[in-house]
Amino acid sequence: MKLTAAELLQVRMPLVAPFETSFGVQNERDLLLVRVELDGQSGWGECVTLPDPVYSPEFNEAAAVTIRQFLLPSLAAADTLTAARVGTILAKFKGHRMAKAALELAVLDAELRVAGMSMAAYLGAVRDRVPSGVSVGIQPSIPALLDTVQGYLDAGYLRVKLKIKPGWDIEPVRAVRERFGDILLQVDANTAYTLADARHLARLDEFGLLLIEQPLEDEDLTQHADLARSLATPVCLDESITSAKVAADAIRLGATSVVNIKAGRVGGYLEARRVHDVCAANGVPVWCGGMLETGIGRAANMALAALPGFALPGDTSASDRFYTHDIITDPFVLDDGHIAVPAGPGLGVEVDAEALAAVTVSREMVLSHQV
Repeated sequence: MKLTAAELLQVRMPLVAPFETSFGVQNERDLLLVRVELDGQSGWGECVTLPDPVYSPEFNEAAAVTIRQFLLPSLAAADTLTAARVGTILAKFKGHRMAKAALELAVLDAELRVAGMSMAAYLGAVRDRVPSGVSVGIQPSIPALLDTVQGYLDAGYLRVKLKIKPGWDIEPVRAVRERFGDILLQVDANTAYTLADARHLARLDEFGLLLIEQPLEDEDLTQHADLARSLATPVCLDESITSAKVAADAIRLGATSVVNIKAGRVGGYLEARRVHDVCAANGVPVWCGGMLETGIGRAANMALAALPGFALPGDTSASDRFYTHDIITDPFVLDDGHIAVPAGPGLGVEVDAEALAAVTVSREMVLSHQV
């Protein structure tokens, strides 16, 4: 197949409520979508960058420039293009994993639609629905936190993840554990601590958490290993895991005993599957993280989370967790704590043109049929 057209869309999705982490508050989700055509067949991808380089070095504007100026022209020059070739073709460009992942996903969606195969089947899924967890941002008060968690438990979510940071950690976790008892509970620090906080973080051990996610800076693998030896709570890595090789290194060092897989962070869903395979070979459970995706990225995450090594509920929440109106015709809904994995060709979801137009800030045809 040949890349015959591509366009970039900047969209702005209002959130149902502000979402705060240790690196800032989001009231809306600004992100990039990419649509490609392979021999006339459309495919959609989503770039999970943020407006600012606070979660990763990548950010929206830089991703758009990189895709437009470097990545798409290289893909367009290929005589034959498949998702499996995207990584090889783009390997000469250092970094920019989220931008590359968006293009790989779009190519994969188009390719699988032509083949009549679902993304879940292509990746090797073994489930037709996945358990759903919810990520709870930092709240203005503990009573507000308890009310928020209660609402998600009432909705049927099977696992709760609390964002933490210095000054908002022990007491919020204690309050949730005391109020709700033996729920599946974990915390996410988004790199907010240092190794000097080890004794303080050890106070979380009394709460029987599933894990503490990314407590230290992303490059601190050896320090994570030191921290892991001082905690009873399992250490899970997120930002640190940028490839299957890094995952293998982290496991070997003892820096992690659980891995959060985000396809955008590792450069695409094919590399995400390789991370899954490395972890499975080493007996390390994985779960699927989220980046406040629209239905496009959420569909891909559902397919990934249906692989056999995903032993813990992920951040695979329903569409209405973040958005009043999603940009796909059939939003994801929670049913008995689970969400169905799309079974149709490609991503298995269809973009709602009217809903998309309502949130589109700009739309640019980068490559035309004359390529």
